[in-house]
Amino acid sequence: MPAAAAQSVEEAIEVAVPVHTAYNQWTQFKTFPRFMRWVRGVEQLRPNLTRWEIGTGWATRTYMAEVVEQHPDELIAWQGLGRWAGHRGEVAFRALAPNRTEIVVRLRSVARPTRRHLLHRTPVTPRLIRSELARFKQFIEGVGQESGAWRGVIRKGQVWPQEEKPPRSRVAGWPVG
Repeated sequence: MPAAAAQSVEEAIEVAVPVHTAYNQWTQFKTFPRFMRWVRGVEQLRPNLTRWEIGTGWATRTYMAEVVEQHPDELIAWQGLGRWAGHRGEVAFRALAPNRTEIVVRLRSVARPTRRHLLHRTPVTPRLIRSELARFKQFIEGVGQESGAWRGVIRKGQVWPQEEKPPRSRVAGWPVG
């Protein structure tokens, strides 16, 4: 049996919004069909588990993905589950200026060496990723703000409890307690 073929793609784009705005919008997976042509639908089953429908026309595929790392304003990393287990990806966010953010998408997939899988595999090309990132840029810069946010932390696939903000005094410099 032939060895599995690995495919890696890395693409970056700059968007004219603050890093928290870009990151917050990216956490709203259900909105992806509004600006990504290849995403037909996303269902958020748990904070770290999603079901995706991708493709165009009659050539669509459904797969499950688990978010394995998520750090607000920095990174979202995932892995495919089941027959998509060879698919991994991450989106990194970096503030370039107060209203400018670099977004870097890295995808890696390992095709199983079976004829059925190779015939039904949708290749991920740099051009496709660039195109989808350009659509995200147009969307987020057009609205100028995120439609929602999930600021939780995920480490090694586990959702960490969100830290509560300490109570604040209504009077600046006045202690609370």
